Amino acid sequence: MATIVMERIGRVFISLQQIRGVPRMLTEAKPSMPGTVRDIEVPYYFRERYVSTGYRPLNQNWRYYFLSLFQRHNETINVWTHLLAFLVLLVKLRQLTETVDFVSDPHSWPLLVLILSSLTYSAFSVAAHLLGSKSEMCHYTLFFLDYVGVAQYQYGSAIVHFYYAVDESLHRHVHGIFMPTAAFLSCLSCLGCCYGKYCNHSLPTWVRKVCQVVPSALAYIWDSSPVAKRLMSWSSASNDTAYIYHFGQVAFFLSCAFFFTYPLLERCFPGRCDFVGQSHQMFHVFLSCCTLCQIHASHLDFVGRRKLYSGLHKSGEAALFVGLYVVTLVVCVLIVAFMLRKVKQVFDFHAKSK
Repeated sequence: MATIVMERIGRVFISLQQIRGVPRMLTEAKPSMPGTVRDIEVPYYFRERYVSTGYRPLNQNWRYYFLSLFQRHNETINVWTHLLAFLVLLVKLRQLTETVDFVSDPHSWPLLVLILSSLTYSAFSVAAHLLGSKSEMCHYTLFFLDYVGVAQYQYGSAIVHFYYAVDESLHRHVHGIFMPTAAFLSCLSCLGCCYGKYCNHSLPTWVRKVCQVVPSALAYIWDSSPVAKRLMSWSSASNDTAYIYHFGQVAFFLSCAFFFTYPLLERCFPGRCDFVGQSHQMFHVFLSCCTLCQIHASHLDFVGRRKLYSGLHKSGEAALFVGLYVVTLVVCVLIVAFMLRKVKQVFDFHAKSK
């Protein structure tokens, strides 16, 4: 009996030794990864305020940047926050397809646009933060596409708010201009963000933020006006199943807008937020929560307010709004192409002047 016990103890000991060796085996199996560098070792426009370390070196192979998903650097949390949000949104879309007919029911198309635009901005954000350190041109290209994602998400927000959340009185005053204005403001937001990024080597930080924040703020105020008017109707809140989720999306958006505009955490704790705790990370988290609340609220409106919105919106209006979404997306891509051409001209000029 004692011999059997000792044999089992020996096996357990060997197993523990093997388990302890797993991290070493993984380290040896993983290709060598260059270490991160300080802010002074990357171009100025790669740097974030009050973040001094954790930057990935430029001009490595693509494999390095893809594998840096599992490396500790100052973009790791930014990548994972929106990557996880993307996966959650995919699950949400799968759940909705079980109860919503996105093919045959035109009234469901605005909800589908919102979900697709949410998936798009999350995917573009992941690509920008994960791969944007490859080179200077990749940095601009991917972050410009990130701004396209934000702009078309703004349009996605506008279409569900106007289609499902609007009331009869507001619809009567803005039904002819609401969505064209939303499309224009989305394109303006894309242009402002791209221009602010383009000029980040020559303009003060606050000027760049104004270029990025003001057009987006105008778009948000316009796009959310149907929700704001509805939230001010306290008398109907008790009978409104989507009320709390609309309130949640507004609260989360205002929170993420604050953290996008002002780097509070890095400024209060300089040098301690290089990996985790950056304001932009908080912006990602709050924006993801805002999106999930918005989708849930829009779904509740889609189910519970069908009699109202089906009477307000004419036949074929949903298809028209979807078409306007495609036009908005194309215009934003053309804006990116124009701005990338200007960026290339700047790089060519600097190369010739050396």
